[in-house]
Amino acid sequence: MSMALHEKSEIVDADGLRRIITRIAHEIVERNKGVEDLVLVGIRRRGVPLAERIAAKIAEFEGRTPVLGSLDITLYRDDLSTVSHQPVVGPTDIPVDINGRVVVLVDDVLYTGRTIRAAMDALIDFGRPRSIQLAVVIDRGHRELPIRADFVGKNVPTSRREVIGVKLKDLDGADSVVIKEAP
Repeated sequence: MSMALHEKSEIVDADGLRRIITRIAHEIVERNKGVEDLVLVGIRRRGVPLAERIAAKIAEFEGRTPVLGSLDITLYRDDLSTVSHQPVVGPTDIPVDINGRVVVLVDDVLYTGRTIRAAMDALIDFGRPRSIQLAVVIDRGHRELPIRADFVGKNVPTSRREVIGVKLKDLDGADSVVIKEAP
């Protein structure tokens, strides 16, 4: 039985999200000294359009678009048995050999770290990157694994009763970040 969540407040508006994406794009390029050997991999579902936006922003100021990929981690989750009896697996598309490359995983919210652990497991099945970095729009704390993001849009301390929702125009009709709470 799932409880209905009510929206408590908007913590990032469309302009704020645009600024976060722009800043993360600049930080990725600066840290990696350009886009050579760079592969942005969005974690399904919201990480994919976020990775696309970051790549487009990088192309604006670098004149080159980094390689883009997408990763479905469904079968790598450690809570798969509690999530669904028949999980829906989406496509994974990594169009280049990632051996020796810098892979930046992109996701919307970093919470326990378990999604990122699963994403790294999935990624390693494709090769051995030189390094794996992590970019997230929101880091909400409550880590259960020793994982931290390299690029963070906003740190938002939350209670475990709260849920952070990153809304994207492509999927939700609007860009924003909201906090929802169980009544």
